[in-house]
Amino acid sequence: MAGVNKVILLGRLGSDPEVRSLPSGSKVTTFSIATSEAYNNKDGQRVEQTEWHRIELWDNLANIAEQYLHKGDSVYVEGKIRTEEYTDKDNIVRKTIKIRGTSMTLVGGRASNEGSAESGSAMPAQQQRPAPVRTAAPAPEFNNNTGSDDSDDLPF
Repeated sequence: MAGVNKVILLGRLGSDPEVRSLPSGSKVTTFSIATSEAYNNKDGQRVEQTEWHRIELWDNLANIAEQYLHKGDSVYVEGKIRTEEYTDKDNIVRKTIKIRGTSMTLVGGRASNEGSAESGSAMPAQQQRPAPVRTAAPAPEFNNNTGSDDSDDLPF
């Protein structure tokens, strides 16, 4: 029986992406995103739980991430869980879990520091990245000919 290995994450970047170019010409970008959830515990106290996820993007997605992603940005990532084993400097075998992204969507603007000098611009995020404009297709024109003329081109 075949299994499914699919991850969907929506979170904020904890730091700027790290970019590496490999000798083969491939490019890999890694970064961490935080996902948070809040709930009330059995005592009625509000609890917020944050999970950190290590994301790895390759080639074209790596180029896009390098160009557009920055610390604090919201990003939607779909991918697969990858477990890697390595031996550290003390000869201990360790495992690490990464998400290998297969698609990515930039979502909204920056976190609470929108428009600050720290982001490199004094313009608000809405002016830096305008939202896409959706256009509706024009409504089709119908012939409302109610005469008894049988010249319509309907096949039935």
